[in-house]
Amino acid sequence: MEEEPTSESTSELNDLTATELLALLGAVGHAQRLRVLAALQEGRVHVSELARRLGLSRPLLYLHLDRLEKAGLVSGELELSDEGRAMKYFQLVPFDLHLTIDVIAAAVRAGFDDDPDPSTQE
Repeated sequence: MEEEPTSESTSELNDLTATELLALLGAVGHAQRLRVLAALQEGRVHVSELARRLGLSRPLLYLHLDRLEKAGLVSGELELSDEGRAMKYFQLVPFDLHLTIDVIAAAVRAGFDDDPDPSTQE
C-alpha cells in the first residue's frame, strides 16, 4: 500500500527555493547516487565498506556522498575507533519525495539564489 504524502513532507518541499529544489533533484538524478541511497537503506555503513559494496573508489564515493549530504538525504558522522583512527559512517536521513507542479511553482516563486527576482528569468 502506497503512503500518501503528509502535509509536513509536502510543506517542507513547498518551502524550498528553486536553487534548493534543483540541488535535491540533482542529487537524486544520478545512477551512482541512487545506488548509494539504496545501499544505505540497509542502515549505517562505514565509508570504506560502502565503497567496497558499490565498487567505487573512496574519493569518488565521497563526491557523491557530499552531494547527497548537501541535499539533506544522508548524514555523515565521524567517530574515533579504539585505536584512535577516524572512522566516517553514513546513514540515510528519512525522506519522502513527492514532486508536484505546486512544489515546483512554490520553489520558483521563492527564487533562485543567483537572482533574487524570479521575474527577471528568461
